[in-house]
Amino acid sequence: MRSRKYRIVTTVERLNNRLTRFALRKGIAPRAFALLETTGRRTGLPRHTPVGNGCVGDTFWLVAAHGTQADFVRNLRAHPAVRVKVARVWRTGTAVVLPDDDAEARSRTLPYQWDAALGRLMASSPLTIRIDLDPGR
Repeated sequence: MRSRKYRIVTTVERLNNRLTRFALRKGIAPRAFALLETTGRRTGLPRHTPVGNGCVGDTFWLVAAHGTQADFVRNLRAHPAVRVKVARVWRTGTAVVLPDDDAEARSRTLPYQWDAALGRLMASSPLTIRIDLDPGR
């Protein structure tokens, strides 16, 4: 069951996510954002979700504001192989859900603090996800 806060916040986010996803696909979004590609747990089709850019070297840190309520978290738990588009470059990796990590403290270590602060404000049940990126660029 999804929480009331989740339903309210995601209704507001829906339009913003569509615009951000479009900008990320075209390569015109601010560097504070990245595009996460998961595999749909039911359909097997690629699903794209705009997220905060938490890329630090070959690790991508992500704090899911709504934890296991979020569809992208459900997808990556079923299929942990993901792709992340950061600065117009796709990187492949493996997602690891870290339920015992302090998500609020983790969000304070992310590169773009203004975006992380908004995420903390909107969060209903934050959850840390680490994506181990394959060596590359």
